[in-house]
Amino acid sequence: MNDNPLIHFEDTRRVVVKVGSNVLTADNDLNRKAIRSISRQISELMRQGIQVILVSSGAMASGIRKLELSRRPDEIPKRQAVAAVGQAGLIMAYEKAFARYKKKVAQILLTSEDLSNRQRYLNARNTLNTLLAWQVVPIINENDTVMVEEIKFGDNDTLAAMITLLMDADLLVNLTDIDGLYTKDPRQFKDAELIPIISRIVKRIEKLASDIPGALGTGGMLSKIKAARKLSAVGIPMVIANGMKPDILKKLFSGQPCGTFFVPKKKKLASRKCWIAFNLKPQGVLVIDDGAVDALLINGKSLLPSGITAVEGEFNVGAPVAFTSRKKRVVGIGLVNYSASDIQKIKGLKSNQIKNCLGNKPFDEVIHRDNLTITVELND
Repeated sequence: MNDNPLIHFEDTRRVVVKVGSNVLTADNDLNRKAIRSISRQISELMRQGIQVILVSSGAMASGIRKLELSRRPDEIPKRQAVAAVGQAGLIMAYEKAFARYKKKVAQILLTSEDLSNRQRYLNARNTLNTLLAWQVVPIINENDTVMVEEIKFGDNDTLAAMITLLMDADLLVNLTDIDGLYTKDPRQFKDAELIPIISRIVKRIEKLASDIPGALGTGGMLSKIKAARKLSAVGIPMVIANGMKPDILKKLFSGQPCGTFFVPKKKKLASRKCWIAFNLKPQGVLVIDDGAVDALLINGKSLLPSGITAVEGEFNVGAPVAFTSRKKRVVGIGLVNYSASDIQKIKGLKSNQIKNCLGNKPFDEVIHRDNLTITVELND
């Protein structure tokens, strides 16, 4: 693990830049000066051979202005309609800004459902890879128009982390309206101190973040810390920096100490493992004994029926299922080779007993190690 942020910036060939609502909003309208600045800086990175994917908020502010509303609506259908109106204005503003530097842009609107389905996940990745190869800037936002609770990311910090994983990016730059994570809210306390580097995200760090809310948008500092937790756990660094500062991207990539840098774990997780861990919602739970926990955590083994003590929920073959210790501690998530009803029958049995119990034995494992991801470290 290398704690020097400069090393990571020097090695970056593909970066996701997320720009928050507070950076892009001014007086209930888009901050076009900020959009022009971000577009110029991204264009400069592209000239240096770095591929850039932009995750941008701002549709709500644009829509409020265009519809001449006094504030953001409370009702969900109205908010979705405002975002739909505003998204067009947001993309138009970016298109004009990037055109100054002879760069084209593409609009991508996603829901979490797009990334939980493996085929749609791969389709999205292929489309984005094609755009990058064409030197087009993908501008990604959540598809607010069709968003419901079951399919929303929740905030663009989460979306940016998911896109970073989807595209095997080397780094996520999260631009907000303060310099990074502080020991307390710098807008209220003059003695607040910036934390330049975080090597491990512990409960204390999350508590600091929860005390620093966001004035706009749905994220706030805590959602940024949760995004950093996901990425650092699988070997990808993230930095929170002030998007209002002139040339912030240039400063970061030239090695100037800016913001809060989250040091990643040394080993980077494979793309499929990331997809299983972060894009799938478990449809059930398998409770496993201590021996199975050790086999998974220490020896990297598959989950066998002998280690399963209980089955919760109804699910079919291929479903994503969480597995927990006897104390209900989530150990990981994986894709099952057997349905819930069949696992109920074979739990506690050795693999050579499966055929006698079910009449056939398509697999020795309930979850093969290639189809599971250990998440216990991510939840600590």
